[in-house]
Amino acid sequence: MVFDLNLIKKTYSEIPAKVDAARKALGRPLTLAEKILYAHLWKGVEPKDFERGKAYVDFAPDRVAMQDATAQMALLQFDTTGRKKVAVPSTVHCDHLIVAKNESKVDLAKAVTDNEEVYNFLSSISNKYGIGFWKPGAGIIHQVVLENYAFPGGMMIGTDSHTVNAGGLGMIAIGVGGADACDVMAGLSWELLMPKLIGVKLTGKLNGWTAPKDVILKVAGILTVKGGTNAIVEYFGEGATSMSCTGK
Repeated sequence: MVFDLNLIKKTYSEIPAKVDAARKALGRPLTLAEKILYAHLWKGVEPKDFERGKAYVDFAPDRVAMQDATAQMALLQFDTTGRKKVAVPSTVHCDHLIVAKNESKVDLAKAVTDNEEVYNFLSSISNKYGIGFWKPGAGIIHQVVLENYAFPGGMMIGTDSHTVNAGGLGMIAIGVGGADACDVMAGLSWELLMPKLIGVKLTGKLNGWTAPKDVILKVAGILTVKGGTNAIVEYFGEGATSMSCTGK
């Protein structure tokens, strides 16, 4: 099910002109990540060759996703902004407060009882401000987002480090803090260091017992965790085309 077809159509209708303007400003071809970044510059920000990792740039994400643990503070902050509705499509997913211990029905029932006050708050404030609410048991945030909201060429921020899962569908999706999510929902720009780009060419294809996770572990071993900070790792080559969306 596609929830935001009009949003996707609008984004796609604007991308060609924005990418062309960025190509002219930079005087060179762009990678996929750069096309998405420049297509989501905040209104009034002119495209130029921003210094990666040093220049702060204002962006306009397409949507916000929040999980039940981190959404609480983000929405408490948003409640003080005075807005009557969120400025961009936003959703809350109640999955992180469910403890997997026995089996699904038992664990879900316990979570609903233990976190009743939290769920009631998230449900009511979501209804008040036009935020999509996925109740406990409706699914894991990252899979729900991938199946319902992610789309190639889009930009999303989420209050969880695993927001990048939507990148498997060719979307720039980044985990942020509640204050950043609040800013975007309130209609402000999202300020970010222009990401550095790390290109990884994959040749051949996975075989035997290997999995996409082995690729990540190898890359992390080379870069170290610090080596990927403030950077987008962009994979290309025939090896990338042989992986599934969820594998990516």
